[in-house]
Amino acid sequence: MRRVYIVAIVAGIVLFLVISGLLARVFSANSAEQSAITALVQSEARGDVDAIVGAITDCRTDAACRQRAAANAAALQHPGSVSIIQLQPSTSFSLGGTEGTARVAWNVGSSLPIVQCVKVRRAGNPISGLTVELLEVSRRIPSDAACPARY
Repeated sequence: MRRVYIVAIVAGIVLFLVISGLLARVFSANSAEQSAITALVQSEARGDVDAIVGAITDCRTDAACRQRAAANAAALQHPGSVSIIQLQPSTSFSLGGTEGTARVAWNVGSSLPIVQCVKVRRAGNPISGLTVELLEVSRRIPSDAACPARY
């Protein structure tokens, strides 16, 4: 009888560890999304068109995307360090792939806040791993505006 309890306790601990590991992978997708968006806006603040184009999936082959990247780089370039004021992720929790829009408010140096929307795709699952891709970034939008349906 005592052996059954020990096996049940060990099985419960193993199950807890497996579920905890899978949830950690899911929550790390939020961090990956935040890192990708932060790197994107830092590239915009530097005026680095190549880095912007490289951060957005398939942007190199899309003329409209390259044009928007160049326009954003020219309009948003400022000296100083970037500070993320607010980041509303594309989704708060997802066990599988999703596509959504993140809204980021940031500033650089002493500039006024800059607000943009970023279309994000999360793919994969907790077992094989989750990936985050940036699909599109908007031009600057008014601070009190919601993200537009189309950029």
